[in-house]
Amino acid sequence: MSQLDLGLTAEVSARHISFLETGRSRPSPEMVQLLGEVLDVPLRSRNELMRAAGFSPVHPEPSIDELLAGPLGAAIDALLEHAEPYPVLVLNRWYDLARANDGGRRLLGLAGVDLSTDPKLNVLTLIFDPALRPAFVNWDDVAGQILRRMQRLVLRDPSDTRLAELLAELVSSSGLTGDWRVPDLSGRIDPTVSVEIVINGVRLRLLTTITVFDAPNNAALEELLIENYLPLDQTTRDFFQSREP
Repeated sequence: MSQLDLGLTAEVSARHISFLETGRSRPSPEMVQLLGEVLDVPLRSRNELMRAAGFSPVHPEPSIDELLAGPLGAAIDALLEHAEPYPVLVLNRWYDLARANDGGRRLLGLAGVDLSTDPKLNVLTLIFDPALRPAFVNWDDVAGQILRRMQRLVLRDPSDTRLAELLAELVSSSGLTGDWRVPDLSGRIDPTVSVEIVINGVRLRLLTTITVFDAPNNAALEELLIENYLPLDQTTRDFFQSREP
């Protein structure tokens, strides 16, 4: 945004915006929060802006375990149970697995993942694992959607070095086309992604959606992702509804 556009949107003079940008004026904590809101800066990065301006951060930054230990965790557990027998995964901003329902554990089990012995799982690293890639009938579509979403997340929060490193790891995978390695802001990111996999003779067709919390009151809650997998055919329904391991 230009200084003029930013000033008009924030209802602040462009001259004052210029003074803030060049260091001729110091912002108040209210101004830092206002500009962070207008520029749609992630809450964790708004805390960094507050610290850089010499103020205390205003948005709590609990760990994922702390976040899910209270009433929110109980609500998410109820959501996971309600979704049974279909898979639901709870992820942090780096797509590390925080929780999964029985359906989610069964889906991951098809990929050889046992959460009792491998609790530290990154879902994106798993999807881009060369050993698992042949299981995806439509891997190109799935990987393309993931990379486009990750590229936009990195552009939105360039201070998140771990997210940038994860993206760099994904795009360095073999077999990717060159255009995936360059962010394309004009490319469409669908709200849902269809996934078709064949593992150990089991063919599943699933529709994935990601749910986030509206009006979060802390940084960790803003970053929390709930990934739902919904069956697209009767074979997939029968697989998850059966009681076989």
